[in-house]
Amino acid sequence: MAISREPYFGLKGKWLTFWITLACATDMTLFGYDQGVFSGVVISKDYLDTHDLNGPENTSTLSIITSIYTIGCFFGAITAFYIGELIGRKKTVLVGTAIMSIGAILQTSSFSVPHMIVARIVTGIGNGINTATAPVWQTETSKTHNRGLLVMLEMGLNIFGFSLSNWVNYGMSFVGGSLGWRLPLALQLAFCIVLFSTIPWLPESPRWLLAHGREAEASKILADLEDKPMDDPYVVAEREEIIYSIEYERQNAINWGDLLRGRTKAGTKTIRRLLLGSGTQAMQQFGGINIMSYYLPTVLIESVKLDDSMARLIAACASVAYLFASLIAAPLVEKLGRRIMMMVSTAIQLFCFLLVTVLLHFAEQPDYAYKVEVSKSSVVWFIIYYMGFGLGMLGIPWLYPTEINSLPMRTKGAAVATMTNWITNFIVVEVTPIGIQRLGWKFYIIWTITNAIFLPVIWLFYPETANRSLEDLDAYYRDNPPLVLHKDRDSVSVRRPQRFIQAQDRDIEEAAENLRRRASVFAQDEREKSLSD
Repeated sequence: MAISREPYFGLKGKWLTFWITLACATDMTLFGYDQGVFSGVVISKDYLDTHDLNGPENTSTLSIITSIYTIGCFFGAITAFYIGELIGRKKTVLVGTAIMSIGAILQTSSFSVPHMIVARIVTGIGNGINTATAPVWQTETSKTHNRGLLVMLEMGLNIFGFSLSNWVNYGMSFVGGSLGWRLPLALQLAFCIVLFSTIPWLPESPRWLLAHGREAEASKILADLEDKPMDDPYVVAEREEIIYSIEYERQNAINWGDLLRGRTKAGTKTIRRLLLGSGTQAMQQFGGINIMSYYLPTVLIESVKLDDSMARLIAACASVAYLFASLIAAPLVEKLGRRIMMMVSTAIQLFCFLLVTVLLHFAEQPDYAYKVEVSKSSVVWFIIYYMGFGLGMLGIPWLYPTEINSLPMRTKGAAVATMTNWITNFIVVEVTPIGIQRLGWKFYIIWTITNAIFLPVIWLFYPETANRSLEDLDAYYRDNPPLVLHKDRDSVSVRRPQRFIQAQDRDIEEAAENLRRRASVFAQDEREKSLSD
């Protein structure tokens, strides 16, 4: 007798969500590890000797090798843009993971600059695909009340990966030699193994399935995620609401040629939503985070004048403070909302860069009596910067584009946002070593100014998305909200607006009534059939 096997090993409800979150979190942990691991590689003596990169004349080449990874990520996001809607969220992440595995092997085996450049590009392509897709998959399989929590938790684990890479780099610095930088690069493969072990048996996004006409499969997944029967009124109402949003967007859909020309139909606000989503990623990068993520040991050696070992140790300790701040942010994101957390985070970044600029200005004055003391005191503000960034601007720019864009535009919107992240990331990573070398303390003025600009932008233009369903946000934009929205209560309230609650209650009530009617008709048919027999 054949044994019937339930999908997902019989997991439903919270446990099914847990395993999806674990897979997405592993992907983001790999992303964090990947960001941090090269900061130790670029100051490894054996790496520099093997690739003939010693001396200040090779600063530009070093920055290209480091930053070219972000160009790979950019093209990976473009790839996700094309294949994400075609093959689904799960398969897209698996493709990205396979490419990252190849890149990790190439980096670990590198013996020349061209070899490492190719390896960095390949790894970046895989990471770009994954970072454009995993948050969308998580968002589309999460409940309204914990969607932000789960994505922010993933970004907390992203920083766990980043912290882990810093501690691995610090520990391996005592080993030295080729193993000191090749083993940290090889450890990327451990995360890839976890992803290959979990993703294949987990469910696809029900919203993606409904958008591709696979209604029965989507209904089963929606029911399993809620741990309810398929004919439960809540599940039926949720499915119908998603289908309505899909049909509305298709009727008002525009092609990319019209989009680039600004030709959009009324009612969807596609361009505005794309700009808001990608804008969060631009603000994240131009807020200055990857000066720290890719180069903190270099910054501490060049700007603060610390030795190699102390710079690595402080970078590792700073990453732990960064991790704690990111984990604190996870339970707060639904309580405080996206807007407040982005503004608080940006204000802390502004304050820290302002103080770093002032302190390093005095540290570089040849006749200043306390130049050593003020340069070392700037270390505190680098660490506090990390904590401030972790409280908001770390995770929300990855969450916001998956919420603010409509279903048919969600993969495209997330891909555009991720592309924006990587191209702005490239600019920051490319200019940082040269900027530190040529401008000294003046380099940090740039990031003080950018953070000062971002504060009013968030306050004036960014609507709150906390405690709203994805379909609530579609309804919000169908009602033509104001562009400058800081005075509009429904736009800025952290609580779910009452009109959305009432609309959902009506949908559930209608679904329940429809089910009662169907049951009544079915019972009537059965009675008539029994009488005729």
